[in-house]
Amino acid sequence: MTGIYAAQSILNPLLMALFITIILMQPLRWLRRKVSSGWAIFLVILGFLGFYIGFIGLLNKSVMLFIDNASVYEENLAGMVARSNEILEQYGVNLLVLGESSMNPSKIMSYASSLMGGLGDLMSNEFTFLLFTIFLISEIPESAIKLDYLVQGDQKVKDFLNGIGIKIRHYLSIKTVTSLATGILIAIALAILGVDFPILWGFLAFMLNYIPNIGSILAALPAMALALVQLGFQGALFTGIIYLVVNMLIGNVVEPKMMGKGLGLSTFIVFLSLIFWAFLLGTVGMFLSIPITMVIKIILEQNPATKWIAIILGTEDDVKAVKIK
Repeated sequence: MTGIYAAQSILNPLLMALFITIILMQPLRWLRRKVSSGWAIFLVILGFLGFYIGFIGLLNKSVMLFIDNASVYEENLAGMVARSNEILEQYGVNLLVLGESSMNPSKIMSYASSLMGGLGDLMSNEFTFLLFTIFLISEIPESAIKLDYLVQGDQKVKDFLNGIGIKIRHYLSIKTVTSLATGILIAIALAILGVDFPILWGFLAFMLNYIPNIGSILAALPAMALALVQLGFQGALFTGIIYLVVNMLIGNVVEPKMMGKGLGLSTFIVFLSLIFWAFLLGTVGMFLSIPITMVIKIILEQNPATKWIAIILGTEDDVKAVKIK
């Protein structure tokens, strides 16, 4: 574990590239039925680069607009602090007791601007991630040949490895579709509400929806904070309601129907794996916590000596299946 933690700088872009490559396997397979393998790879890489460059452009533009509008947000925030202080003073509470510097709107907006700028710098410097992704996509057609060579004709081992790949692709494909739907609905709703940068918040909701349990909360907080300083308490409330309704609709209605029996992981294990892999790999660990844990569970299921661990990781359905046998 210490080695994994120390190797984050290499492992993180590599694992994220593998994550993206698995997602892109589905469109690549579809394209290979329409055009030659070379053209299919070229189109998928082109689409990925276009998507990535578009996101970086959107993020940088949003950062610049945020910095340009920082004075307006600061003025709104100062007015909110003053009005809140007036109301609370009637009950003998003074916000300035918390510390003048902590309630200083200019300092708060300065921190926010620095954070946005740092995010833009972070995302625009991931050249290692881009190279890893391009190379991995390019070698997808060769993976089947390499797999055949490695298993040396052992069909049982090949089926085992293919089963792992199918389950992970199934999960990531469905998660991508539901995350995309979440991002689109949130972007449209925030645009109607009048919150600045709705496309950015929609894209952030799409990305963070891959993180189980807390992803939707992490996506909602910055949008609600901006709605608060831009539109006031009512705007922040409506923004929160939008995120709540969309995530309940997609997460509790649409996604379970598409997933079928689900992930085969208990809710506690999902949360525990999120914390564990986030500790080892940071943000990348959050994104990959479920796929990594699914792989571990599938491997444990194949060995009678470790199957009991897989049952602990699983759901009630796994226990019922054992009882039936």
